[in-house]
Amino acid sequence: MTGGVNSFQVSGYGPERSGWTRILARDSVARRLDWPILLSATVLSLLGSLLVFSATRNRTELNQGDPYFFLVRHLLNTGIGFALMVGTVWLGHRTLRTAVPILYGVSVFLILLVLTPLGSTVNGAHSWIKLGGGFSLQPSEFVKVTIILGMAMLLATRVDAGDKQHPDHRTVLQALGLATVPMLIVMLMPDLGSVMVMVVIVLGVLLASGASNRWVFGLLGAGLIGALTVWQLGVLDEYQINRFAAFANPELDPAGVGYNTNQARIAIGSGGLTGAGLFHGSQTTGQFVPEQQTDFVFTVAGEELGFVGGGLIIVLLGIVLWRACRIAREATDLYSTIVAAGIVAWFAFQTFENIGMTLGIMPVTGLPLPFVSYGGSSMFAVWIAVGLLQSIRVQRPMSA
Repeated sequence: MTGGVNSFQVSGYGPERSGWTRILARDSVARRLDWPILLSATVLSLLGSLLVFSATRNRTELNQGDPYFFLVRHLLNTGIGFALMVGTVWLGHRTLRTAVPILYGVSVFLILLVLTPLGSTVNGAHSWIKLGGGFSLQPSEFVKVTIILGMAMLLATRVDAGDKQHPDHRTVLQALGLATVPMLIVMLMPDLGSVMVMVVIVLGVLLASGASNRWVFGLLGAGLIGALTVWQLGVLDEYQINRFAAFANPELDPAGVGYNTNQARIAIGSGGLTGAGLFHGSQTTGQFVPEQQTDFVFTVAGEELGFVGGGLIIVLLGIVLWRACRIAREATDLYSTIVAAGIVAWFAFQTFENIGMTLGIMPVTGLPLPFVSYGGSSMFAVWIAVGLLQSIRVQRPMSA
């Protein structure tokens, strides 16, 4: 057979193939995927479905009388997230780079909608948009993605073009301005946990971009001053202040503001090495830990699967982070490096914060555990991030 067949081709693969060999060209995409990330994320999501089911099957006030209500929705969210990951790989991170202005504008518009009567309050944070049918959207989860893509686009443009070796001060200021706008809007909700993640993302992106370290130290200092100012001006809601107070003093009001953390530690501590067995945790069955299907899902693993089960979750998340770091290190352009590094910063901090708050070593902020906690917006966002990582790896030239 002669050439001329318009076969599937991945960027960096060389000449197009013809005839039946285009099937092999398609297979080459699968071979270039980072399977440790894909398999680890999939296992985490499926394990999360069991933990969510255990935490909610007896919660009739939440599951509308259907013990499988949250299980089915968690699996549905996982399926949609996986489809979004496939779509992201198909589009490619470089294609999404050209669509950053549109994506950024849509994400800012959505978080502004939250501040209108269309927004709703959940656990003190006015950060949701009710969609009807029991579904809701948390736009701040997708802002994390657009901040990474937007800052990467600005910081890498002149460097990847060969005009500069590192981003200049003007470019850094533009990138910081891009990130600051949505962060200020999210702060007004107020969603302090999401803002904390975004701050860490910004720092990770700047470090990966090669920007002057003075920017990083300057931002750390500005962040400290800003946090003290916010505290003194009373911008934080009372429930957020109480959470920090309970973190500073775990014995403060154990039946009130310290209740969540105390019950979480009891649940994890009672699990021992191998746990009480799935669906057999007394704290979980007795419904002593609030928000156990979302923010405190790790307590189900600690109580029912023990140190072994909790350790497995940490190992799987560690594999995701390790492989993401490798993708960032092996990327052949600054834009790809920054995107991967921003995702690493996001996943690492959110994982540490979520597990840390269940152990009492971090303040309670309402951040979900990536891939594991129940929640559509969070699940969609983290799988889109996995798609970006896979795209960077798939489109890497063969010689890299």
